[in-house]
Amino acid sequence: MNRLRQWWRRHSLGLLLSALAMGAALGLRQTQGSLLVELYSWITAPARPPVDPAVVLSQAANRELQALVAELQYQNRELKRLLQFTEQMPQAGIPAAVVGRSADHWWQQLTLSRGSRHGVRVGDVVMAPGGLIGRVESVTPNTSRVLLISDPTSRVGVMLSRSRHMGILRGTGTQSAILDFFDKAPKVEVGDVVVTSGLSSFYPAGVVVGTVRAVNLDASPAPQATVELSAPLGLLEWALIYRYAQPSDS
Repeated sequence: MNRLRQWWRRHSLGLLLSALAMGAALGLRQTQGSLLVELYSWITAPARPPVDPAVVLSQAANRELQALVAELQYQNRELKRLLQFTEQMPQAGIPAAVVGRSADHWWQQLTLSRGSRHGVRVGDVVMAPGGLIGRVESVTPNTSRVLLISDPTSRVGVMLSRSRHMGILRGTGTQSAILDFFDKAPKVEVGDVVVTSGLSSFYPAGVVVGTVRAVNLDASPAPQATVELSAPLGLLEWALIYRYAQPSDS
């Protein structure tokens, strides 16, 4: 009995402190620290200036206005770029906003805010600042769905602007595409500009597509080049739709 009392005298304080610490930790976990937050708020309350709800609401409104102005400035710059691009084209296009993208095919399809009511037809060519982006594959009265040239099923007849060597451009689901040459020994260099060729049945000739970023002359069954698409497909907010008279239309 005496030993138990002596042990208790030596260890009682440590046991009590441990129990208090465990209880405090359990309490903090259960309340997620709300007691400490309330205690801190109560202690520091006298040092904090009083909050004026009108001032807080005014500051929030100012922040919203500044954000709105920044967004309008950005949209204004984009529309100016689109206007400059339109002025360079031989025919007038139909401007359309990007209003949707396929969630599981971000690079492959997008939806524009113009449809058959605005003169859009299946097969129309779609471009944006930077060059070609795709063609209309379906329309509704007020929208049109575009198959992008980045789609792995997309095939575009192209050629090198410098050497005029031709091939087929196929999408990879990214901002890069693969150019398969017809010629076994094409004259191609990094930096060459790629445009649509006259052999394409879906696109007019001479439309800028991208730039050669890598070359593989040993690829089988034909030499290849990696092409960086010039239009930023993942960032587009506006596009231009152009009527293209395909052979079946004549």
